[in-house]
Amino acid sequence: MSLKPPTVDGTELEWFKSSHSNPDGAACVEVASAPGTVRVRDSKDRQGPQLAFGHRQWAAFVSYATDH
Repeated sequence: MSLKPPTVDGTELEWFKSSHSNPDGAACVEVASAPGTVRVRDSKDRQGPQLAFGHRQWAAFVSYATDH
């Protein structure tokens, strides 16, 4: 996992809001696929930091989260 600035290669990312986000927007997470990484950000702070996970790391997280 690493902290990455927004779209370092200049491409526009397509962000998706978590299906587990609060309906009132109080606790929302957005995810986007980027070359070589999956990005995660706080939807309330779109210009703020992003987490970047390798595809294997992201798959392991999703698998763990699904099982727990």
